[in-house]
Amino acid sequence: MSSLYLHIPFCEHKCIYCDFYSVAPNGSADAYSALVQRFLDSLKKEVDVRSGDERFQVPYETIFFGGGTPSLLALSEIKEILNLLSTRFQVLSGAEITLETNPGTVDIEKLRQFKAAGVNRISMGIQSFHDDDLKFLSRIHSAEQAKECVRNAYQAGFDNVSFDLIFALPSQTRERWRSNLEQAMELAPKHISTYSLIVEPNTPLHRMVESKQVMPLSAEADAELYEFTIDFLASHGYEQYEVSNFAQPGYKSRHNGNYWNHSNYLGFGPSAHSFWERQRWWNVANVVEYSTRLEQHVLPVAGDERLNVDQLRNEELFLGLRSEGVDIAGFRKRYDTDLFATHRQTIEHLLNERLAVLHDDRFKLTAKGYPLCDEICASFLI
Repeated sequence: MSSLYLHIPFCEHKCIYCDFYSVAPNGSADAYSALVQRFLDSLKKEVDVRSGDERFQVPYETIFFGGGTPSLLALSEIKEILNLLSTRFQVLSGAEITLETNPGTVDIEKLRQFKAAGVNRISMGIQSFHDDDLKFLSRIHSAEQAKECVRNAYQAGFDNVSFDLIFALPSQTRERWRSNLEQAMELAPKHISTYSLIVEPNTPLHRMVESKQVMPLSAEADAELYEFTIDFLASHGYEQYEVSNFAQPGYKSRHNGNYWNHSNYLGFGPSAHSFWERQRWWNVANVVEYSTRLEQHVLPVAGDERLNVDQLRNEELFLGLRSEGVDIAGFRKRYDTDLFATHRQTIEHLLNERLAVLHDDRFKLTAKGYPLCDEICASFLI
């Protein structure tokens, strides 16, 4: 099945660690409001143009509003986008429709409205349940606001609630991180994404590290916290189905799963990526340029690539190892490559060290192997 992604590039405030494309208010409120409206008009144009291509008239099982902070949009704007998608594309009944939100940007009434509009999955950027961590990360909400947002989502009728947490903050101890996970368990989310704090280039955090204002946690301490996370969440009934993602039974993200199994997806909005039948393309990462191009009846594509067989094979292998494993027989059929013939010694080592398992012809990393995922993937380069 295929997926639709919409990048909503607006935030109330840019966090110090974030390298996703977004813009925050900087000037008059009227000018910012006009920019948002111009973007929305352009987004509709992009949807209209892409839907006219017969290749893309296939069933879609997921829609994902990412950003940025999509929950900053008004109910009427979310409804209009969903209505447009349902009239231009074959969106399946029961499709998973996810909206990213940040605590402090929604109240219970707005959550109820999003639920009534068709959104059935909420993904919250909580990051921490400690106020001093949130201040360091330059988040706009407090720990109590985060908890209230989760409770409000349940009251609004959402069953499928996910949230993100960040570990490996400077000086973070296991006890401190355990406190975050324990508070998360009290809220009983169906899905949790946990990410190590990465110092991305061209971010305020990167400049803080370079100037010695911030000292990142060591790689060893980072790995220890990650392994603790895996064990802790497993002991509370969460299945790890990707390097950073954990879910209660029946609540894996179908949208994310489509990325990892090389399904087709269409992305709309500035900086959005698409993948369709071995071709990948990405939009310009500038909302003004994005809108200008579409106003001139030009698609806002910044670049593209067509994957050759070797690239496609390596990507499928890496994505599989990062998530729910590689179907050995299917891989052999698609790429005429027998992994046991080309990498027997590596595979046997991983199996013997219990870094991976082989079950029903599916080769999959274990909880012990996930922390070494990047190194393991590199050893399979074909």
